[in-house]
Amino acid sequence: MAPLRSPLSRLFTVLLAGVLAGLVLAVAALPGNLLFGLVTRSALGAYAALPDALRTPATPQRSYLYANDGKTLITTFYDVNRTDVPLSEIAPVMRQAIVAAEDRRFYEHGGADLRGLFRAVVANVKGGGTEQGGSTLTMQYVRNVLKTDPTRTAEERAEATEQTVGRKLQEIRYASALEETLSKDEILNRYLNIAYFGSGAYGIAAAGQRYFGKDPGQLTLAESALLAGLVQSPDAYSPIDGDRDTALARRSYVLDSMVQTKAITAEQAAQAKAEKLVLHPTAQSNGCTATAQGHDDWGFFCDYLRRWWLTQPAFGATTEEREQALRRGGYTVVTSLDPKIQATAQKQATDVYGYDNKNALPIAAVEPGTGRVLAMAVNRHYSLAANPQGQENHPNTVNPLVSGGGGVEGYQAGSTFKLFTMLAALEAGKTLSTGFDAPAKLPTRYPDNGEGNCDGHWCPANANPDWMDGYRMMWDGFGRSVNTYFVWLAEQVGQDKVVEMAQRLGITFRADADARFAEENAANWGSFTLGVAATTPLDLANAYATVASEGMYCKPLPVTSVTAPNGERVAVADPSCKRVLDVDVARAATDAARCPVGQQSAFGQCNGGTATSVNDILGGRPVAGKTGSSEENATETFVGFTPQVAVAGIAANPDDATVSVGSAVQGKVIDAVAHVISTAVQGKPEKDFTAPSRELAGEPHRPADRPPARRERTDDRQRADDPGSLLERWLAGRG
Repeated sequence: MAPLRSPLSRLFTVLLAGVLAGLVLAVAALPGNLLFGLVTRSALGAYAALPDALRTPATPQRSYLYANDGKTLITTFYDVNRTDVPLSEIAPVMRQAIVAAEDRRFYEHGGADLRGLFRAVVANVKGGGTEQGGSTLTMQYVRNVLKTDPTRTAEERAEATEQTVGRKLQEIRYASALEETLSKDEILNRYLNIAYFGSGAYGIAAAGQRYFGKDPGQLTLAESALLAGLVQSPDAYSPIDGDRDTALARRSYVLDSMVQTKAITAEQAAQAKAEKLVLHPTAQSNGCTATAQGHDDWGFFCDYLRRWWLTQPAFGATTEEREQALRRGGYTVVTSLDPKIQATAQKQATDVYGYDNKNALPIAAVEPGTGRVLAMAVNRHYSLAANPQGQENHPNTVNPLVSGGGGVEGYQAGSTFKLFTMLAALEAGKTLSTGFDAPAKLPTRYPDNGEGNCDGHWCPANANPDWMDGYRMMWDGFGRSVNTYFVWLAEQVGQDKVVEMAQRLGITFRADADARFAEENAANWGSFTLGVAATTPLDLANAYATVASEGMYCKPLPVTSVTAPNGERVAVADPSCKRVLDVDVARAATDAARCPVGQQSAFGQCNGGTATSVNDILGGRPVAGKTGSSEENATETFVGFTPQVAVAGIAANPDDATVSVGSAVQGKVIDAVAHVISTAVQGKPEKDFTAPSRELAGEPHRPADRPPARRERTDDRQRADDPGSLLERWLAGRG
């Protein structure tokens, strides 16, 4: 049944018929050389006035995200599913089929086929069948470019399809201009790369994949004829979304047309018509919730990359423009994601906690010296799928549990923050051998009227007095995670210096209460060194990576290269690094960080650690790190690093950070992070840390009556009844 036409459509065709009839009669009356001159001058003048999109196509294209090998596809982003391919990569039968289907006189006219156009208009005025367009491939190309040009406004794009005589005449003028400046093959190539083939596929590359799972160079005669037949009415003819019988009828029409253009023989057409329609529909992934099958864990990294992308001025002046660039710009993005490290991190996270566990173990891996993010894993599916009742964040979530942001403030990381106190002290001129007789409880200058206070002052305690109390230096104070030693040390250098150090190394205060304390009252934030501020595995890994790279802080970076459709590299993939620590200060902190993981400092001062299994897992390879337990074991954290990688994991309850994960999981978190480090350094040459200067090490000494060690314990948490009301008020302020 022929589609009904509106009175407005019929009026338009009547008017256009009159205009074109006059134009055809006028053309017929002109001498040939005069006609050629008029068309040429008109076309050249029109070319100068062509929109930029027609001279330099800026049609929407899909952006591709790959892992760091440049081959493993993570996902694609698009509003319009299309990818440009050169004509040489399109099967010859496909080129012939589209010409036969849409513009048999393509190689004969100069952009506008007036004879064919007039015939189509007359047929439409008479009615009685399907409307005929009469537009050449070149005219269709002009229309497609103008209606999809991402640089034009929505109103301008809508004007490209208005049913007006003026628009049609402008289309003819632009088409003639293009024919004067571009070859027929170039026009055909551009057309095939922009035409809509239905089912969301724009361009022949997307169409080949969408319908047959093939590249355009692999298409057969029957497949090519079917695709060419879809262009006239993509939604109605699509065998996926529309009518298979109609699609096959259009295929036969195209094959008959190819016989008329002598592209194929009648016998070849008959054979192609007899072929059964065998589809292999391939849905193209779109966005972070559509990562490669079986890899929904990659979605958390993808989401981080997208958030990063939206901050880059290179992709537009506004967030909206940058989002459009990602979805329509046709970029090829080679990310920093390492599939092997990611796989290990995901396995370790899910071995500690299953997908259905309310607790989570987000893990991040960062490359020192570049800031490139190598892995982001957590025991969650990155998915918008519904969760069972009462399970807000598991097993499915799209919240950035590893990187923070979007309402995710992070988690307390406990004694891992002692690193910032040690760095501040070293920078202030203190040495690694700075000694203090650490008591079981330490009265401080901070007022405190809460339970467990010491004469009205906050007095933190050591979790295991038998193993932690006594004369300590930075080496064994860090190795045994002695709370009273580091609170004392922070008082010596100033808590505000410790807070500033953490910020310098990239710790971001996403919780409002943390941000206010840091800005307004940092000097009195006595508990900061015990890790009461919320952070994320990514921030923590990157902070420790700064120490691993001997004081070079690099902004976290999720890409290794970004290439525009024209092949030019976008200057956003180079590491952004700056020196934030003196080299010797960083080396000294690293030397002390050898103690927690069961290794020995360059000066032989390690005598016990809270994560000694790391040395065994790494097989003695040089490594450093720190454990952290927050109040009541609400979280358990470990950060480890070598010169080549830094990895952090924080066990927590993302829905309620005050709910304890328990001390029993600490050993599992330590081992999980160590295994990720092991994968990251596998096959790489072993690199040792450089020892600090003797000047910064100082002169280690211990009182003769102080034995260096009694018994080990891997639990470095702060005692529950001792943080004081200052900490309690701070926690209450966070809600």
